[in-house]
Amino acid sequence: MLRVSDSAPAAQPVLVLRLSNRSGQTAAYTETLKEHGLNLIECFTLEAAQDAMQNGCRVGLLIVTQESELAQLDKCEPFVSNNRISWVGLVAQELISMPRMREFIGEHLFNFITIPADLDHIVLTLRHAWGMAFMRDGQHNAAPAPVTNGSDFVMVGQTSQMQQLFNQLQKVARTDASVLITGPSGTGKEIAALSIHRQSARREAPFVAVNCGAIAPQLFQSELFGYEKGAFTGASQRKIGRIEAAQGGTLFLDEIGDMPFDMQVNLLRFLQEKTIERVGGNDTLEIDVRVIAATHIDLAEAVKQGRFREDLYYRINVVCISMPPLADRGQDIEDIAKHYFAKFASMHNRSLRGFSKAAMNALLSHSWPGNVRELVNRVQRATVMAEGRFIQPEDLGLDRSSDQGQLMSLEDARAAAERMMIRRALSQSRNQISRAASLLGVSRVTLYRLIEKYNIRPDMATTARPPFLNNSTPDLEAHK
Repeated sequence: MLRVSDSAPAAQPVLVLRLSNRSGQTAAYTETLKEHGLNLIECFTLEAAQDAMQNGCRVGLLIVTQESELAQLDKCEPFVSNNRISWVGLVAQELISMPRMREFIGEHLFNFITIPADLDHIVLTLRHAWGMAFMRDGQHNAAPAPVTNGSDFVMVGQTSQMQQLFNQLQKVARTDASVLITGPSGTGKEIAALSIHRQSARREAPFVAVNCGAIAPQLFQSELFGYEKGAFTGASQRKIGRIEAAQGGTLFLDEIGDMPFDMQVNLLRFLQEKTIERVGGNDTLEIDVRVIAATHIDLAEAVKQGRFREDLYYRINVVCISMPPLADRGQDIEDIAKHYFAKFASMHNRSLRGFSKAAMNALLSHSWPGNVRELVNRVQRATVMAEGRFIQPEDLGLDRSSDQGQLMSLEDARAAAERMMIRRALSQSRNQISRAASLLGVSRVTLYRLIEKYNIRPDMATTARPPFLNNSTPDLEAHK
């Protein structure tokens, strides 16, 4: 009698997809596997297999026994190429020589077994497939559930900076306080704003995003507040403004530092009175919205230079949340890259299996001036351009030499560390030299000297807040 290995992963569900409902030798295989404790979930249609995915299967067994079933491989291809499952084929011996079967096995299966097969061989292969799937997707590498904006981008991260950020977002979501999100371009400020909205009591109401840098100055008034029919030439009908469209929900003002100065007073009046009037109208409308603003520039410096109203700055800056630059997030780079690889590979190149070691080293070595947005773009480019089974540095548009791991001198390493910490301290203290010097444990004179030495400008300061520089929680009280 055939013997099943005692080390079989009996508790792990194995998704079995048959391309026909015919009984025979393969049915005997699956029945014997079940009798020996394997948790098989058998499906005879793709729809049933897709429903069975919720059982958390990491391994699949695809059974192909008839030449007539080869025509179904095209329909199976998108499903079997799912990166979450390692598929093993149980294939009739006579089908192996057929080009379509060979192509499918080479591109989409972890391994294959020909029929007739030894039952121990099947179990051993399934166990190997499960082990490789666990190494790829296992819990010890799993990042927290990503925060999605419902479209193309998500927040992925398990570093201390991101855990602190997730905690801050959760805290401010419980309140209705105005929030200012700061950070370099490409760090995901809009996704952070949407995360606040979706965790708040306003989650069922609209989330309306306005890019203040993309609206022509002469159109700002009508875009934000709307207009009545006949208010100006071309106003053939009433139009609801962005503020009114967000009624009951959240208004996100992205790049608020680019808002024209003369419009800032109108926005301030709305924030104070919670009412608006459409252009060309006389009716005063009460509006209930929460306002979240974001900027990549230093608004405090803009206030000093007279480019941004001080009263508006304090009105929107009740709670300030800083987005960390990608270069400071270490392991998150790999997690983000893998997340978007799974997304884009299924769209552009299902034969890809992942990143080569050289490609991952190049990603980890890159300085990421464009932050997460740049990483997402490079991964998408790579899934389109890659010709092999694994992405290479050149597919990402990165230099292969970046994976050589050359050591910098101690002097250069110290300079880089000092430069990074100074920028963080300036960001944490909002460019107040005395407070930044106190955080760093140096005198003001020393800090001034280091700022001059490294040619650091306040708007270059990174916005990450490491635990030893930020032991406080966001202040949820309004500025006086």
